[in-house]
Amino acid sequence: MKVLRRLVLFLLLMAIVAGAAVWWVWRKANAATGTGEGAPRVVLVPTGGDLDGLVDTLQAQRLVEDVAFFRRWAELRKFSSPRPGRYVVEPGTSINDLVLRLRRGEQDPVRVTFTNVRTLDELAGRVARYLEPDSLALLEALRDTTLMREHELGPETSISLFLPNTYEFWWTTTPAAFVERMAREHDAFWEGARTEKAARLGLSPVEVSTLASIVQAETIKPDEAPRIAGVYLNRLRIGMPLQADPTLKFALGLDSVSRILDKDKLVDSPYNTYTHAGLPPGPINMPEPRNIDAVLNAERHDYLYFCARDDFSGYSDFAKSYAEHLRNARRYQRALNARRIYR
Repeated sequence: MKVLRRLVLFLLLMAIVAGAAVWWVWRKANAATGTGEGAPRVVLVPTGGDLDGLVDTLQAQRLVEDVAFFRRWAELRKFSSPRPGRYVVEPGTSINDLVLRLRRGEQDPVRVTFTNVRTLDELAGRVARYLEPDSLALLEALRDTTLMREHELGPETSISLFLPNTYEFWWTTTPAAFVERMAREHDAFWEGARTEKAARLGLSPVEVSTLASIVQAETIKPDEAPRIAGVYLNRLRIGMPLQADPTLKFALGLDSVSRILDKDKLVDSPYNTYTHAGLPPGPINMPEPRNIDAVLNAERHDYLYFCARDDFSGYSDFAKSYAEHLRNARRYQRALNARRIYR
């Protein structure tokens, strides 16, 4: 009986120890990680990344202190190959919850914003700040002639496919998938009323974007954009050259200059709207949706000219006759001279 009693006590003691061990392990697995306090942490798992790389990242983010325990718990939860993605780990997240999220690949989207973009190079650089692909891989896709031909676009017009805004993407979005998503956004933007308005103006969506890019380069005042668009539309209707200084700056690569000189108007380029009638071959920047809408909803008037005001307010003086325009232009030129702005 004594032997039996001792055996029962021993087994009971072992059960208590085992239970305590299980409880300790479970409690540790479900305790908050290093995010118990403070701001959420962002964990980036690159494509092709392994568990060792993930552990290094979690340590760097101070999410895992006991690496041996994390590895053992991951093994128990059958987690050995992390899925790529961007994971936002909230304060209070446990090791168990973190392992399960990473195992399932429940990544969080990233908000991608791009505005004030002039070229595809700038777009690639801007987007690369948010997504896994680097700027070179993105630029290759943005310049992929095969991809662009699918959307009836060429090198001069491909920038019109991209509409500045804020979008949600997976961090792992590939360059080709980025282009395709932008194509869907473009088609949704132009579907219906906007395409109909463009047709009433006698323009295609690409031509509207081209004109909108000029309007965007002409003014930073949203309330004035429809009036400037109206000037250019009036010129197009009567076959008058657009004579848009921003297109000269684009042709010359002189976007930063404040003053266009007469010699600049002689540049041999299809973007020289002083010597070539009609619209240039494509947009000179990436027009914001508001400037596209400024063209589609252009103000109706009889103005054929406009010139920056001499008070440097950012607004323009408009004129119906060339004589009136010359007076406005000379007044502005005197103001430039007074400030010693010669280029």
